[in-house]
Amino acid sequence: MKYVIVTGMSGAGKSTAMKMMEDMGYFCIDNLPIPLIGKLVEFSNQFSAKTQKVALGIDVRSGVGLGEMEDVLEGLKKYGPDVTFEILFLDAEDEVLVKRYKETRRNHPLAGQERIEQGIKKERVELAFLKKSADYIIDTSQLLTRELKGELEKIFIQNQDYKNLFVTILSFGFKYGIPSDSDIVMDVRFLPNPYYVDGLRAKTGNDKEIQDYVMQFPEAHQFLDKLEDMINFLIPNYISEGKNQLVISIGCTGGKHRSVTLANELYKRLEGNKEFGLKIEHRDIGKDALRGK
Repeated sequence: MKYVIVTGMSGAGKSTAMKMMEDMGYFCIDNLPIPLIGKLVEFSNQFSAKTQKVALGIDVRSGVGLGEMEDVLEGLKKYGPDVTFEILFLDAEDEVLVKRYKETRRNHPLAGQERIEQGIKKERVELAFLKKSADYIIDTSQLLTRELKGELEKIFIQNQDYKNLFVTILSFGFKYGIPSDSDIVMDVRFLPNPYYVDGLRAKTGNDKEIQDYVMQFPEAHQFLDKLEDMINFLIPNYISEGKNQLVISIGCTGGKHRSVTLANELYKRLEGNKEFGLKIEHRDIGKDALRGK
């Protein structure tokens, strides 16, 4: 029988993940008292339960029982190959967690009368041993619900080798500010601007005319070659250090032409790499149109 321990930071999407795993055929039990996990496994083994896949939701609501988790997991090893277990840890950046709590107007389970930030800080300390032992770590800071579902399907349905790093390529405009969650920021304003070319101003880097204009310059190709080489160097090192989320931001003046084109080209180059998950976003691509410019 296969058991998946679904855990992680409150607000990172554990309840959503449990619903998705239920749709994948897992028998899901949320917030089962930790001392009862061993009893559940023993009962299931003894009576040859038909259910062969079980997801157990565990979080800080387990209170003092959380300290027993390591012993419980160690105890499951006595069943040998008949019982396997994996740990899925859902995480998110502190700022994202605070925002989610404020949007739902809920209190953090460990905050008490203190600020949400203090509850999150305490929770990270209490869950540190589970994150360290996790087989899969998914940072949901930048993930949409459908993207989280896609990542879970890769792991639990397609049985793909999963790396815990998720890379977001993000185009933006400097005049709207540098994205606060950027890990790497690249400035492509050194390239000629299609904004000043007749007939190109209203188009975007998703249009072939803009792509042809930007990519006609040798400097654009040289930039991508050097950036790709740097990323290929950094990725294995980020993975070995346990980094879960990498945001590569590429900016031009308005975030509509050059940055979009080069972000798309970088995505094409990195697409298909099995070392990490990958997505692309164009933060400011439509802002000029909204402002009537």
